[in-house]
Amino acid sequence: MFEMNIKAISWGVEMSANERKSKIVQLLEVKGKIDIVELSEELSVTPMTIRRDLDALEKQKKLIRTHGGAVLPQLLIQEQSFESKLGKAIDKKRMVAHEAVSFIEEHMTILLDSGTTNFEIAKLLKHKKHLTVVTNDITIAVELMNTQHEVIVLGGRLQNGVGAVYGPLTEQTLNELHVDAFFLGAHAVHPTYGVTTPSLEKAALKKAMINAANNVYLVVDSTKLDYKSFSKVCDLHSTTKLITDFHVTDEQVTEYEQYTDLVIAKKV
Repeated sequence: MFEMNIKAISWGVEMSANERKSKIVQLLEVKGKIDIVELSEELSVTPMTIRRDLDALEKQKKLIRTHGGAVLPQLLIQEQSFESKLGKAIDKKRMVAHEAVSFIEEHMTILLDSGTTNFEIAKLLKHKKHLTVVTNDITIAVELMNTQHEVIVLGGRLQNGVGAVYGPLTEQTLNELHVDAFFLGAHAVHPTYGVTTPSLEKAALKKAMINAANNVYLVVDSTKLDYKSFSKVCDLHSTTKLITDFHVTDEQVTEYEQYTDLVIAKKV
């Protein structure tokens, strides 16, 4: 341990700025995500120096800054509009939706997250009876408007172009609710990093939704797997089941089954 500390100190003294940045990129390529405090300790420089290095590397498009660190650009999934997502991987989303509704029984109270996979679930709920559906997605609410279900639309700030409602008011309402099942959508899912989303606000909302539910069904098509986004929502072991389509590889099945109950949807 003493030798390692001496070595780290000598690296911090001897390394030029370019050498230090090269080392940061190498660590990032191995880990996929780096932390300012850890880098400061490993390279024996101040956190302010690391922040300057990260800012410079971001300008060179070698990384993307996150709260307290950085990630690889190709691993960070960004927010997209509802319209841009609607036609993507539609067959896979419908497979996931058909499998998901098999866990919904009459007289249940369910919470539908925003997003196009949950929109496909909402379409299938027309064939169910006596449900109470809570959602923060205005498109889902409109889809269920002419059904016999009781529909509760969460209030809050509307995200233009996406149709999702979020913010402190939304979270406050969720703190007063309890549902049988929550169908959690995600921008990115990774076996070890868990469920992530593009913003801190969305992550906070999804956490409140998880806390309001007896069971959490993570509903994502296979194109969302093995990626990361900006802000963490939860680890996979916090979900009751992960429902995805049959395009997952054998390696992914083995990997994800270590962390949650994996359900692979059949072809519709």
